[in-house]
Amino acid sequence: MKASLLLSALAAGSAAADDVLYSRRLAKRGIDEQGHYNMSFFHVNDVHSHLDQYVKAGTDCKDPSKGCFGGYARIKTKVNELRAQYPDHLWLNAGDEFQGTLFYSFYGGEKIAETINDLKFDAMTLGNHEWDGGDEKLGEFLKNLTFPVVSCNVKSEYKDLKETIKNYHIFEEHGLAVIGASTPTTPTISHVGPLTTFLDPVGEVQKAIWEIRNTTNIKRIVALTHIGYDIDQQLAAQTEGLSLIIGGHSHTLLGDMDGALGKYPTIVEDLAGNEVFIVTSYRWGEYLGSIDVTFDDDGKALEYHGAPIHMDNTTKLETSLQAKVTEWRGPFEEFANEVIGTTDNTLDQTACQSGDCLLGQVMADAAFEYLYNLTTDTPEDQRPSFALINAGGVRATIDAGNITRGQVITSFPFGNAVTKLTYSGEDLLKILEGCVSKVNQFNDQKLSSWFQVSHNLKVQYNPSNPPGYMLVDAKISGKSIDPAKKYVLVTVDFIAGGGDNILPKSGDFVVLDTLDEVLVDYIKAKTPLKNALEKRAVKVGKCTGKAQKMFSA
Repeated sequence: MKASLLLSALAAGSAAADDVLYSRRLAKRGIDEQGHYNMSFFHVNDVHSHLDQYVKAGTDCKDPSKGCFGGYARIKTKVNELRAQYPDHLWLNAGDEFQGTLFYSFYGGEKIAETINDLKFDAMTLGNHEWDGGDEKLGEFLKNLTFPVVSCNVKSEYKDLKETIKNYHIFEEHGLAVIGASTPTTPTISHVGPLTTFLDPVGEVQKAIWEIRNTTNIKRIVALTHIGYDIDQQLAAQTEGLSLIIGGHSHTLLGDMDGALGKYPTIVEDLAGNEVFIVTSYRWGEYLGSIDVTFDDDGKALEYHGAPIHMDNTTKLETSLQAKVTEWRGPFEEFANEVIGTTDNTLDQTACQSGDCLLGQVMADAAFEYLYNLTTDTPEDQRPSFALINAGGVRATIDAGNITRGQVITSFPFGNAVTKLTYSGEDLLKILEGCVSKVNQFNDQKLSSWFQVSHNLKVQYNPSNPPGYMLVDAKISGKSIDPAKKYVLVTVDFIAGGGDNILPKSGDFVVLDTLDEVLVDYIKAKTPLKNALEKRAVKVGKCTGKAQKMFSA
């Protein structure tokens, strides 16, 4: 029996739909006469410290009547309803609780731990941002959690991590195991210490499956991952024994709603030809994932029904948790609410990972101007040429109107700092080719972020060309880059150290002021901001002749 049998069940009218996004559920629960077991899974991922409700752009909800989303108090209300209605369930967290709002910037992991303990998750895996404060801070956070943490491909000799992170957890009452997996790119995009290593998630998950099968009577096995939607599909196809993958990391919207990038669930066949259901629930707690799965007596997934539930104003905030969240705002509210300037145009973040975006351009301009002004007594050829930052570090839109300090911190929450590096024009062309082709030309590995640049750099690229040949033009202040000349690049300490694989990794740079401090000063000096979106990284049409590299092979 395949997942498509759901249609006949729905046609029989076994249950009524709750709303357009929230599918029907089978009335039967528990094990039926054929040995089939029915179970519900509720899940979130990539909440990024959005403990409170927010507007669509990710900033604080000032007027709920205009539409606000998420917030763990709202999620708690819905999860409590579902738990009471469907007692055979697991409530799972696919990672990246850290980083994104002042709840993390001000409190670290303290209030996040208190909140997710209040939510009574059954298990959690770890996202890359859980390492943003380093291994020791993560260890302190994990010691305070009251539920299992699983990640089979993370191996650490840090005492607190070694004691708290397990390969998998067995839920005896459900005859089911949950295996965790975290993105192996974490060391390049966060702050992992030398005693922690990340292994290939596919191989480690398969090892865990065989261990569970060979040492227990458990046949129902679920993966709880923070590796991204594409890698989740690879994990399903390259292993044998999983029935369900609940994922995170890529902020992918699945379902029937506008903007969805795939079906909920996405179905992939494993090495044995069995169906694996893959689900994930976007980001920031805007959706609560909810899926029912029917397993056969060998642990294979037979049927599903469910869909992401939109966490909008139609679900009330649970009062006791919301009271805590509101109280926690007190210490940072005055600091965060300071108006530092205004902007005539909305400083958009949403397009930053796909092309030019206004907030990314403003930040790059601010970083360039900051360092250029610091070097007034330096020979002109040693002053900054342009600025380049990673789009992944730009986190939230700033609406037109007043700009507060809190909005700036929410938009640039990582504490990353401005730095400078010197490159030959030849190497700079390789860097820019890597940026547009998303393949680092020094190590042939993929980049994990798009880029944003200051006003004095203009590049053209042809995405129809192969990697290594996509960059077709690059000019600094209107002049072509000279391969033999030296250029000073303003950038961020995170990518200078190899983060997102944008630059050749360097250990020789001086950390200056943080991005949020630099942007605050820029806004104060320029207010009201009149910046408008410019074409700085421009796609060009298909090549009519042979593609050529702009640098030596």
